[in-house]
Amino acid sequence: MKKVIIITGVSSGFGRHTAAMLAAEGHTVYGTVRRDVDLRNGVHILRMDLTDADSVRDAVATVCSREKRIDVLINNAGMHTGGPAETLPEDYLRLQMETNFLGTVRITREVLPVMRNQGGGTIINFSSIGGLMGLPFQSYYSAAKFALEGFSEALRLEVRQFNIRIVLINPGDFHTNNTLNRRNFLAPTDSTDPYHEQYTKTHGIIERDETGGMDPEKLAVKIVRIVRSRRPRLRYVIASPDQRLSVLLKRILPERWFMKIIGSYYRIR
Repeated sequence: MKKVIIITGVSSGFGRHTAAMLAAEGHTVYGTVRRDVDLRNGVHILRMDLTDADSVRDAVATVCSREKRIDVLINNAGMHTGGPAETLPEDYLRLQMETNFLGTVRITREVLPVMRNQGGGTIINFSSIGGLMGLPFQSYYSAAKFALEGFSEALRLEVRQFNIRIVLINPGDFHTNNTLNRRNFLAPTDSTDPYHEQYTKTHGIIERDETGGMDPEKLAVKIVRIVRSRRPRLRYVIASPDQRLSVLLKRILPERWFMKIIGSYYRIR
């Protein structure tokens, strides 16, 4: 069955690959961007900014006007801050929460009445491994993803009666533009900053893992299969074997033991 799909953030990375694959399968795909991009892959482009309520409302209304329904919403778009929780500029913190959490909530609330009135639909929310465990020097990114986890789990129960499915995706490290984009939102630190030495060590490990991460096309293939599925799982952890192991250890180990493991990995004394 061919579906009408909205996917946020298709200018690069996961969103670009996923939108192209879904369009190639014959679905009607609308991809959102904040600025003009050249996408010649059958994806209908919508200008939208998750931090602008009017922009979100107009984008959803455009799809409804043209297609009369929305079968799938894929909440992929987001941004990534990095730095010590104490010294990260507050405007970065606000933008992080406004984009990754409130932006996702905003478009979800616009799409829910459409799905409810048509008798069902699927909403796929991109969380992260960082939504299952707090990551050092990515505290506000993790906070936004933790918030998205709680929102998604509660919403899943509320909308079950309307045949609306909520699916959570927890990617590990993938080789995307995420590293380059985060550099625009790193806390400024210098040698006088009390976190400087530790931040430098840990940030190097974070960037090493990201640049050596998995191919985003692998995640896109998985998302296409989820869209195709009649009974998708509630959650998909899509990551390297060691990152999937870390998720398991977080569940089964005493918290103090797990913290020691994470601290050791990120070279935190």
